[in-house]
Amino acid sequence: MSDPEQHEQAQGQGPRTKYLSVRQAAFIGVGAMVGAGIFALLGAAGELAGAAVWLSFLIAGVIAVLQGYSFAKLGARYPSAGGLLEYVAEGFGLGHATGITAWLTYLANAVVTAMVAVSFGNYASSMAAGGDAAWAKVFAALIIILMTAVNIVGSQLVAHAQTVIVYVVVGILTVFAVVTLANMNPSLLAFSHYPAWPEIISSVALTFFAFLGFGIITFTAKDLARPDRQLPRAMYLALGIATVIYIAIALGVFGTLTVEEVVSSGGTALAVAAEPTLGRAGYWLMCVTALFATAGATNAGLYPAAGLSERLVETGLFPPLMARKVGGRVVAGLLVEAAVCLVLAVAFKLEAIASIGSAVALLIFVLITAAHFRVRKETGASPAILGLAITAAGAVLVTFVVTTLIHEVASLVTLLVILAISVGLDFAWHGRHGGRTGSPTATRGR
Repeated sequence: MSDPEQHEQAQGQGPRTKYLSVRQAAFIGVGAMVGAGIFALLGAAGELAGAAVWLSFLIAGVIAVLQGYSFAKLGARYPSAGGLLEYVAEGFGLGHATGITAWLTYLANAVVTAMVAVSFGNYASSMAAGGDAAWAKVFAALIIILMTAVNIVGSQLVAHAQTVIVYVVVGILTVFAVVTLANMNPSLLAFSHYPAWPEIISSVALTFFAFLGFGIITFTAKDLARPDRQLPRAMYLALGIATVIYIAIALGVFGTLTVEEVVSSGGTALAVAAEPTLGRAGYWLMCVTALFATAGATNAGLYPAAGLSERLVETGLFPPLMARKVGGRVVAGLLVEAAVCLVLAVAFKLEAIASIGSAVALLIFVLITAAHFRVRKETGASPAILGLAITAAGAVLVTFVVTTLIHEVASLVTLLVILAISVGLDFAWHGRHGGRTGSPTATRGR
């Protein structure tokens, strides 16, 4: 008998088959991570780190694992549909800090999800409509609607969809990595061609974007039979898979193409790198892979909305409207998230402002780990590792702001607008209802 079944029968409830497995939870995270990032950022990272982009991914992976350690410890102690926001509440209570972070997370997730959908639209349009911009928006809207429908059906369909998508994407990327590594030119990766360490470290601010989706795994706690044991395993499995894939792809691409060729190829660098050995068919294969990857990332990006909204209404951080069931089944918070994604994907050129996702996520990660310090005795986490996690994420955030965000006026303005909206929504709701009562521990339920 499996652990979940034993757990259920011990509670006198009989066996249940609707729980997610460790693999399914991990694949939701992998699907969120291996999306638009790896297909779009190799050229930009190459401008800073040259052929040393694989080192940049390695460093970014280590930073993500440090944050994953913090999240896994918190998730094992405080499993909830509120995911990472539950952890902020445990450390800082249900005041403005947690409320603002909740709205910030909700809005930032909509921006990142919409950006991924736009990436899907661009690839689909390039393959089916000659790159027409209007059709790109149509395809972006369609994938958001389709993945919203998948999430409405339930977590099991989300998990099954992600499992299929991840198997396809990881399988094709593995073939790509093996073929390019077997035929690469080692001289292109010579250490003598690497830039100075400051440039390599600066590029981590870009490559870290490819890991942002791992936080989605924390929201699967409500769907795990034994979150105290399974959530950490899912977290480390997802980060391990993503890190290995990213490093292998970076080595394969920069071992096949010169840095100049990678930079000039932009978002199609993987497809271009596949052509020397796989021909034109390789180019189209990687384009199809990009469609699967961005579809999976859109699916995973929408996944937390329903459970997150219900949990935050329960704790008083969101208004009751967000947890209302539309048609007796669909959580309004999911529909609102999807609507925001649709507006952003159709009305804005998100490529110019998508970097705010990294800045907001890094800020949230720092806040979560800082909150973890206040409850570290309950989780059993190492203060040294938590301190290292805060320092590493903070350093990446500062580097990102200094090297990238400060030069992108649209991104900076959008970031300030999102911060202002988050603060305004929290203070409006908090002030109208005269504060929140209770503690996250007291209101927790599965």
